[in-house]
Amino acid sequence: MFGFLRRKKRKTENDDVREDVPARPSGDETAPNQPESAPEAPVEVSEPDHSGEGEVPAATPPAQSTPAEPTPDEHDQQRQETDTPAPAPAETRPAPAGEDSGSLFSRLAKTRSGLTEGLGDLFLGKKKIDDDMLEELETRLIMADVGQQTTMALIDELTDEISRKHVDDPERLFETLHRLMVERLEAVQPPVPPTRRQDGRPHVMVVCGINGGGKTTSIGKLAHRFKAEGHDVTLAAADTFRAAAVEQLIAWGERNDVRVIGEPGRGDPASVAFDAVSSARARGSDVLIVDTAGRLHTQSGLMDELGKLIRVIGKAEPEAPDEVLLVIDASIGQNALTQARQFNQAVRLTGLIVTKLDGTAKGGIVFAIAEELGLPIHFIGVGEKPEDLRPFEPRAFVDALLDHQPD
Repeated sequence: MFGFLRRKKRKTENDDVREDVPARPSGDETAPNQPESAPEAPVEVSEPDHSGEGEVPAATPPAQSTPAEPTPDEHDQQRQETDTPAPAPAETRPAPAGEDSGSLFSRLAKTRSGLTEGLGDLFLGKKKIDDDMLEELETRLIMADVGQQTTMALIDELTDEISRKHVDDPERLFETLHRLMVERLEAVQPPVPPTRRQDGRPHVMVVCGINGGGKTTSIGKLAHRFKAEGHDVTLAAADTFRAAAVEQLIAWGERNDVRVIGEPGRGDPASVAFDAVSSARARGSDVLIVDTAGRLHTQSGLMDELGKLIRVIGKAEPEAPDEVLLVIDASIGQNALTQARQFNQAVRLTGLIVTKLDGTAKGGIVFAIAEELGLPIHFIGVGEKPEDLRPFEPRAFVDALLDHQPD
């Protein structure tokens, strides 16, 4: 069942239970079968004394007690009570499975909130799916940057299922939406992940993208993952355009204990890539990851340079590169689709790395890219740690987006 429907249903049931419980009598009402309290005894008032010839004695003010100065022993006791640490808070209930702070479910909270927040109020309790439901669902999908084209295709398919009487209640509506979204992502994913281990040569990956999208950081995290999987990894610092880009990659190499080919001051990225392929092959590396200069898709000169770099790699190793991955920042929404389209026209992309999904409500952009370009997503970034760059799993991703918890 979907979590937002389950929570709304539970809240409704609790409200119904509260309404069934009779209200307790207030303090000024007499409870039934309770004896009335006995009347208070009259208070005797003494007669005034007139023997003082009309003089009224002055009222004596009540004596005010002065607090006694605490003794040294009491001082010590007060100090001990003040220094005593507060009791430990009660043990909190552990989070349900799949909802810990590092899970994909928790990292996609912003996009999920935009998709499902308040839908329980709209859908639960209705026996029939109406136009208002579909219109609200369409709005939520567009706001999550699923894209106009993809959204309309999803709504059309849902409407068709409703007209065929295959869908007749909100729960089944979301089950169908879940299935359609998973199918769209699985349709463009490779049947098996790339082996990234070639016979007699390195597996060459070229990573490209714009500045600020997390390209070099993603390369460092990939190196960490491949090294942990037992691969011998080499990095190529072919981003000779951005200041300190080579130094940043060298720092990642030192952190992961992997070789980095390239040094500050070299101006030709294609020559760096050529040397890196030759060095990785000579050293017997399993994986070579080539960093490239960040560039806007509108910068035709730099896009041509990227094409030249890939051709030079092909001269160094005829079957390379094996992968050309584009790193896109999920937080820029539909602009990421434009970038992917332009990069794919300039160089033949083989897949995507989608970063910063934990900090945006626009995670639906992956569906727009899959729908229009048919590009698979190999990795997603959902945090700062190296382990937060994770292989993309369509079903787990859609589960987290739609608050779906399989029974």
